[in-house]
Amino acid sequence: MATDHQNHPAAPTITEVAAAAGVGRATVARTLGNYGSVSEATRAKVMRAAEKLGYQPNTLARSMTTGVTKTLGIVLADVANPFFSGVLKGISETAKTAGYDAIILSTDEKLELERDAIAVLMAKQVDGLVVASAAGRSDDVSHLSNAIDRGTPVVLIDRLVDKLETDSVVIDNREAARSAVASLIHNGHRRIAFAWGPVTLSPATDLKQMHSILDEALWSDGERLRGYLDALEEAGIPFDTALITHVLKNEGQATRAVSGMLALADPPTAIFTTETEATVGALHSLRAKNLRLPKDVSLIGFDDSPWAAVMEPPLTMIQQPMRKMGAVASQQLIARIDGDTSAPKKHVLPSLLVARSSDGPVRAARSD
Repeated sequence: MATDHQNHPAAPTITEVAAAAGVGRATVARTLGNYGSVSEATRAKVMRAAEKLGYQPNTLARSMTTGVTKTLGIVLADVANPFFSGVLKGISETAKTAGYDAIILSTDEKLELERDAIAVLMAKQVDGLVVASAAGRSDDVSHLSNAIDRGTPVVLIDRLVDKLETDSVVIDNREAARSAVASLIHNGHRRIAFAWGPVTLSPATDLKQMHSILDEALWSDGERLRGYLDALEEAGIPFDTALITHVLKNEGQATRAVSGMLALADPPTAIFTTETEATVGALHSLRAKNLRLPKDVSLIGFDDSPWAAVMEPPLTMIQQPMRKMGAVASQQLIARIDGDTSAPKKHVLPSLLVARSSDGPVRAARSD
């Protein structure tokens, strides 16, 4: 009867690869570990021998020798979110091309889970980190600053963290929001709902309180609300806290909040949504009240996706370069790992307002 050992022969060793290639073990280690000096001819011999034998390098042993694990740690808020899925594609494709593996952890926008994730990845000795942080402006971010102090490069994506001087990849959220809301104002809208907003248990009752909330908000949330407020101020439209939602972390909460605004004595004629779940929640609210886009209410949302284009009517959306953001973050991180010591870089990529059919003149929104 065959034993398990006989069924599964031992994996080839570095010694066997060296013998097959006719070189020393150190030369094989340098070639497969991608460090030190090896001629192209010798590299080719070693790679042929390794492939023929089916040799798989021991990454732990290699990291002990070179200090490099060829792995990137990726910490995202929600990998199921279409935006972060697109970002992850860009990160993974670029990392793979450069010979890196990625370890991906999701935090569900919880700072405590983010701290745990960073601890796990640091223990695994990843070469660098890409992080979409859940930290607000006043939160403790020592888990990230400590990683940087230990020499682990960190690239922030989608959100900045004011307390950290490190590389980042973002869009101009404030200008993207301002431009979208300004287009609604240009169409005559004055009652414009802002669906999402910084998370707070005490909604603002005046503009002063709103700016206090902005100081504590997640960076991207705060910037989008600032853009909304900029557009109102430019047009001389008074701020109305009843048109700004709060404590929205899922589609159900967004549906209830938008339904409440649509039930106001003076309801919004337009809705600006800043997250996919807020957009879907708003659509549920409109359907429940038999309101049509853009005849009854106009809508512009953040984060364009294929489903938005096939809706009836197709939705006007802000398109972020998700895959490009991930690719740039990965490239920047690998450059740091490879020894780039230049000043921190803030990559601001362009967004695009994709005009479709869900927004229109206010008179259409008011017509019977």
